[in-house]
Amino acid sequence: MLSQIIFSLFLLAGSYFFARKVREISRNIKLGRDLQINDRPADRWKVMARVALGQSKMTSRPVAAFFHLLIYVGFVIINIEVMEIIIDGIFGTHRILSFMGGFYDFLIASFEILAVGVLLACVVFLSRRNLLKLKRFWMREMTSWPRTDANLILITEIFLMSAFLIMNATDSILQSRGADHYVLAGAFPVSSLLVPLFNEMSNDGLMALERFCWWFHIIGILAFLNYVPYSKHFHILLAFPNTWYSKLEPKGSFTNMESVTTEVKMMMDPSIVPPPVAPDAAPPRFGAKDVKDLSWKQLMDAYSCTECGRCTSVCPANITGKLLSPRKIMMDTRDRLEELGNGINKNGPAYEDGKSLLNDYITPEELWACTSCNACVEACPVLIDPLSIIIDMRRFMVMEQSAAPAELNGMFTKIENNGAPWQFSPADRMNWTES
Repeated sequence: MLSQIIFSLFLLAGSYFFARKVREISRNIKLGRDLQINDRPADRWKVMARVALGQSKMTSRPVAAFFHLLIYVGFVIINIEVMEIIIDGIFGTHRILSFMGGFYDFLIASFEILAVGVLLACVVFLSRRNLLKLKRFWMREMTSWPRTDANLILITEIFLMSAFLIMNATDSILQSRGADHYVLAGAFPVSSLLVPLFNEMSNDGLMALERFCWWFHIIGILAFLNYVPYSKHFHILLAFPNTWYSKLEPKGSFTNMESVTTEVKMMMDPSIVPPPVAPDAAPPRFGAKDVKDLSWKQLMDAYSCTECGRCTSVCPANITGKLLSPRKIMMDTRDRLEELGNGINKNGPAYEDGKSLLNDYITPEELWACTSCNACVEACPVLIDPLSIIIDMRRFMVMEQSAAPAELNGMFTKIENNGAPWQFSPADRMNWTES
């Protein structure tokens, strides 16, 4: 009974702290501008099924796709085993699902094979990051914490899978010896290879090791659950809504600013009545200076970023040595949002710290290096759109600060005076035909 109480307390505490952090992230995302995304639901479900569930965007790099699939499938299916552990922990039972007979044997055998696959994939990914040192994992935005974050998750998964296999190996020995409450259940194609390592141990020693691995496995999973919202691995959950709400229009299409569109319509048709404005309302901001000026979808993009660097590795500006890194844009947006959210936690919803995403996190030089080619958007495995954030911040610099590069200011002046980006007046445009 004491074991059940302790387990239930761990489970309740882990669930509570996870739910609290998820609510905080949800609150942070809702700090962004309102945006209605509910069109073409059938197409959105298809996109989510293909990209988030089917991992279709991963296939552009087949080796990484194969090993990521091992971790993905293992993570999803082995959670069935976690359900059994939770039930056993609450009710004090052992292998409660063993009544399924042959199907239970198939499940346990499948879990073990998947556990080996996850182990192998984690070792490969650790080697790619730390031994091969692939360039995209060592760029300037990948400071000590992002690299440590990725390594921590991979190492934790290795320990969790190892504990699972050792638990099954000791369990199978105790089953064969007819130890108390260790019912004959399950097939152990992998952990049976570990049996010779533990065969000489006494029943008491085996029980202690089996219980240690059982507790280590479930507490490790609860700790992993609570670490995920603080990590880039939150994409495990957010990839699904993020792909559902992703942009369905062609990538090259831009969204017009409603306020600017209204102004243009009013200039062309004076009879149009301007939309009502509350007397105490602050004037609308053109573009985005800080995270609150971005839409909630753009903020969800930031929390969904996997930090894989595929976007930056195909960015022509970055490849040619410019400061722009689409991955850094998303990481900076998330870091700024977390900073603002922590301030709100301590000081209330009206908190302002005088900082902004522009300049304090992202420099104009980075933003103006972008060619708006959409290569980063095309490369992202979870359909994140860094370009939309870059464009909104450029809009702010141009329309609020008049801070465009000299070349662009010259073009803007010519468009204003001549209706075209060239220095010739409209009346002279056809002069070339007379020569």
